[in-house]
Amino acid sequence: MRKPRLDHIGIAVRSIEEAGLFRELGLTVEHVEIVETQKVKTAFIPVGDANLELLEPTSADSPIAKFIEKRGEGIHHICLRVESIDEQLANLKGKGYRLVNESAVPGAHGCRVAFLHPAAGNGVLIELSEKHEEHVTAPEDDLEAIL
Repeated sequence: MRKPRLDHIGIAVRSIEEAGLFRELGLTVEHVEIVETQKVKTAFIPVGDANLELLEPTSADSPIAKFIEKRGEGIHHICLRVESIDEQLANLKGKGYRLVNESAVPGAHGCRVAFLHPAAGNGVLIELSEKHEEHVTAPEDDLEAIL
């Protein structure tokens, strides 16, 4: 099995539209998606081999809204891409690491994702993500409608 790789860094924002610094730096949003299960709108911005993921709450009771209320805008999590999320979760659970999700749930880009408790990641919320090979991203034209 290959080693995990950095997939993205999640940044909690009140408004994706108002997060203009990234555009000023010449970065471009590549994919926008609403993830109903997480009550969040995501915007992915490629930076090298990884992405920045802007996370805007779509509901006052979403985890991101609660995070912003408690800590303000900022880095929310680091996501690692893994080959077999089920094997990784079973291995980590067997070794006593605290998991937020004991099994994978649907995430952005059609991926299966699971979060590890910050206590497992030295105070950092870690997301594991397994890519779903059949997922096709929205055409660029659709981005303007969502943004």
